[in-house]
Amino acid sequence: MTFAPRNYEHPARFNNAEWKTRVDLAAMYRIFAYLKWDESIYNHISLRVPGEDNHFLINPFGLHYSEINASNLVKVDLQGNVIGHSDWPINPAGFTFHSAIHDKVDNAHCVMHVHTTATLAVCCLEEGLSYSNFYSAQLWDKVAYHDFEGITLHMDEGQRILDSAGGKPLLMLRNHGPVVMGSTLAQAFSLMWLVNRACEVQMASMSMGTVREIPEDICKKCTAQSLNFDPKFGAGEDVFAAMKRIVEKQDPSFKN
Repeated sequence: MTFAPRNYEHPARFNNAEWKTRVDLAAMYRIFAYLKWDESIYNHISLRVPGEDNHFLINPFGLHYSEINASNLVKVDLQGNVIGHSDWPINPAGFTFHSAIHDKVDNAHCVMHVHTTATLAVCCLEEGLSYSNFYSAQLWDKVAYHDFEGITLHMDEGQRILDSAGGKPLLMLRNHGPVVMGSTLAQAFSLMWLVNRACEVQMASMSMGTVREIPEDICKKCTAQSLNFDPKFGAGEDVFAAMKRIVEKQDPSFKN
């Protein structure tokens, strides 16, 4: 089944490319709320504005994810300065490491950070993510770790976070939560889906006893065969489109 592209009507202050990006990012915030990945008014998804050097969209600080729409997303530069008009500020703790990643990591056009119970719990484990289930097996050699330094308010931690990531798309902030980097909004979402499901299954299986680790060669094969990393299969675009249809049926106000 194919779906015709939507026509986006938008305020004159936004060009077509930025408006479509705003609508898609607002939809993603609603998807996070639908999946219960939201954290009150905290945590962040940041996304590069197409055609603009070092300008990004991020959530307005003070709004729940279910209140975010295309118009109230905040445009910022790498220093976190608001570009244009915004009725809302941003959370400085949120953009500190996002800006470092966007600035230094090639193709990190989207950065996501959550505190879901499952992912945060695994970040608190000494051994971290266990390669013992279907989902984590697709993340072999994609995961790095960064030691907890407190609330991410200080710009100098950004470089240390980059050093810890070492080019991996998934960084587990120890005692804190995961950070996912994607070349597109949909790809980042597919990675976040994988790590969240992997951690949920790990929590459940570890509560029952010793987990059975998957051999390294099988994990490598699973990651190589995962549709989440293959542009030929949309690299998450089909999943994002499906989830967007769900939240649009529930409440299409994110397009405003």
